[in-house]
Amino acid sequence: MAAYLRKLDMSQAATSRRIARGSIMPRPVAVFLLPALAAMLSGCAQPVDPANPRLWPFNILATASADPAEQQRRGAVELAVKAGFPAILADIEAGGGARLTAAFDAARVPPQDRAARTLQLQGDLPIYADTPGALVTALLIYGG
Repeated sequence: MAAYLRKLDMSQAATSRRIARGSIMPRPVAVFLLPALAAMLSGCAQPVDPANPRLWPFNILATASADPAEQQRRGAVELAVKAGFPAILADIEAGGGARLTAAFDAARVPPQDRAARTLQLQGDLPIYADTPGALVTALLIYGG
C-alpha cells in the first residue's frame, strides 16, 4: 500500500508540474470550456435579430462571410479607410471632408445620417486613431 501511495504522489506531482508549465489543461477547465465553445459556435449559426443594435456587429460578421456583395462592400470601406487613414482622421476631427465622404459612400451611410455619425466618430476618435479596423467596422455598422 505504501508503494502505491508513493507512486500516486509522484504521478500527481508530475501532473501538477505539467499544469504549471501549461502543457496540459486541467480537466475541470476543459469540461467547462468545451460546452462554452459549442454554445458560441452554435450561436453563430442562428440568424441575428436586425432590430437589436447591440447585435449589429455580429450581424455584419455573420453576413460578411456568406454574402459576396457584403464582402465587396467591406473591401471598399477598408480600401477607403486604409488608403487615406490620416486624412480621414483629420476629416473626422474637422467635422467632414472629401475622404470621410468617400468612406461614408463606400459604407453606404445614408446622407441624412452622416452629420450625426460624424459627431459619434468625433467622440470616439481616440479609439479610431489607434485601430483603423475599428473605424471600418463602425462605418459598416452605420451603413447597415
